[in-house]
Amino acid sequence: MCAIAGIFDLYQQADIDIGLLQRMTDIQRHRGPDQGGLHREPGLGLGHRRLSIIDVASGQQPLFNEDDSVAVVYNGEIYNFPALMRELQQFGHTFRTHCDTEVIVHAWEQWGARCVEHFRGMFAFALWDRRQRSLFLARDRLGVKPLHYAVLDHGQLIFASEIKALLAHDQLRRDLDPLAIEDYFAYGYIPEPRTVFRQIRKLEPGHTLLLRHGSAPGQPRRYWDAPFKRQNLVSQPQLEDELIARLQEAVRIRMVAEVPLGAFLSGGVDSSAVVAMMAQQSAAPVNTCSIAFADAQFDESHYASMVAERYQTRHHSQQVQQHDAALIDQLATLYDEPFADSSALPTYRVCQLARQRVTVALSGDGGDENLAGYRRYRWHLHEERWRALLPLGLRKPVFGALGRLYPKADWAPRPLRAKSTLQALARDSVAAYFHGVSIMKDDMRAQLFSPALKRDLGHYHAVDALRRHAEHCPANDALSLVQYLDLKTYLPGDILTKVDRASMAHGLEVRVPLLDHPLVEWISGLPPALKLHGGTGKYLFKQALAPYLPDELLHRRKMGFSVPLADWFRGPLRTRLQRSLSSPVLSGCDMFNMDYVQLLMQQHQSGLRDHSAPLWSLLMFESFLRQMLETPGRHLERQAA
Repeated sequence: MCAIAGIFDLYQQADIDIGLLQRMTDIQRHRGPDQGGLHREPGLGLGHRRLSIIDVASGQQPLFNEDDSVAVVYNGEIYNFPALMRELQQFGHTFRTHCDTEVIVHAWEQWGARCVEHFRGMFAFALWDRRQRSLFLARDRLGVKPLHYAVLDHGQLIFASEIKALLAHDQLRRDLDPLAIEDYFAYGYIPEPRTVFRQIRKLEPGHTLLLRHGSAPGQPRRYWDAPFKRQNLVSQPQLEDELIARLQEAVRIRMVAEVPLGAFLSGGVDSSAVVAMMAQQSAAPVNTCSIAFADAQFDESHYASMVAERYQTRHHSQQVQQHDAALIDQLATLYDEPFADSSALPTYRVCQLARQRVTVALSGDGGDENLAGYRRYRWHLHEERWRALLPLGLRKPVFGALGRLYPKADWAPRPLRAKSTLQALARDSVAAYFHGVSIMKDDMRAQLFSPALKRDLGHYHAVDALRRHAEHCPANDALSLVQYLDLKTYLPGDILTKVDRASMAHGLEVRVPLLDHPLVEWISGLPPALKLHGGTGKYLFKQALAPYLPDELLHRRKMGFSVPLADWFRGPLRTRLQRSLSSPVLSGCDMFNMDYVQLLMQQHQSGLRDHSAPLWSLLMFESFLRQMLETPGRHLERQAA
């Protein structure tokens, strides 16, 4: 795994500041501690940091074709590179290395911008074609690897794996995007293509951007989408066999490495399935790592140990302590923009644990989105049946009024906490799903935001991020729609971002078999009833895994990978929370109603409400503001060090 950075002058061919390019590259050294490389010519600079995985002895970057007219800097793995290399050799291309990077330059020569359609893997790369005077940026289909860019006022385009590298450029404006702030406090992350900085964008998954010298930047082009195209049905046993065969292949091609390899083992279905497939294809015991919690409500280590014992893995476990909350400022530094998924804490620790023994780890991420594993899908379909009975024009006033009148009862059993359900029934399908996944509901954000921030937002609403994707959804059933929305927003914006930054902080490469794009395409075409069946998520997957995993694990209640925030905020984190949310950094930014912030804290501490998710989002936002905006120069110096 690696880091890339670069500067492209859209209109001039002046010399690129080599010191700036070096700083942009070095700031990301944690992503590629093994080697670094730079290339500069008039109007262009490319930088690279390398974590050596395949063809360790060669494959340094930037990497060029035979006549040095095409160069690439690349972050990722292309798993089908041996087959592509043979195919390209038949077209007359000559290879000097045995690494996947060289496939990219020759694939560009052969197929141009459509080269990405031939790649199977995770990648983000920038390719320079001197003859065409063009720069080509590309990101993998599901967004496993990141790529950020900004067009500066004086005509330069800068790009990097992480935002912190772009902040090294003194011509980059650092003003915040109010729309991104609305998104953040609704979702807990900022969905693509927006970032917290108005001038910086994320290249969306499955997109490319072609830039030509002398021309204004165009719009990114989509080259892939999840098809959700129904398959020709065969018997369920046949589908189960094919699912296992496809998973085995996805795992097998991700086990190729010249460095130590292992897997995360949370004790959930997805990571356990990956470990089971690895164990069957490995001559040596698989290295596995897991995180444990003292609180039994959050601890899955028993199930992880069960799988480790069954497959005789070399298993290592570590308990997350309450003092791990000291990582708060470090997490804000890692993610470069506000990020409110508290499971970033145990994710950071499991990556740290894994890196002590391996350089590559396979994970089970993506299974919930692909195979309908989230409980919220079940609730959404239940609400959809009610929404189908009455038109929106009738539901909106009736259920809207009931939702406003019904008391909020965080303390009550789930069936009695009907306020959110009533509010969802008053909305259309997309707005209802947005309401369900929001960490701060519309009424809470309306009370939190200052008049100045509301004025800057205009008519923008965070649900617009989902509506934009819903317009392009190829499926017409309720389950596939919300899966599609998660594949476009929650998966890349939260899950994959969390794992990428946490793993790269330790120089660890994480590979994701369940996001193998042929597997994703095939699963998307399965009938919805084989994914969510009678209230059971991942139905076909669990049936197929019956010979490989114990029933106790397959059919237990889903726990999720989270931490006991509510208790932490009433205990060891109480003082830190009060100090941060009363700080002049937060009160002085003119974005928030500080009286409401204090009310959230008071209600949570009293036990009247569980505001742990909103409070964590404010805590992370304060840490971001303090580190990234108060002293950006010192912050970047720490990163480079």
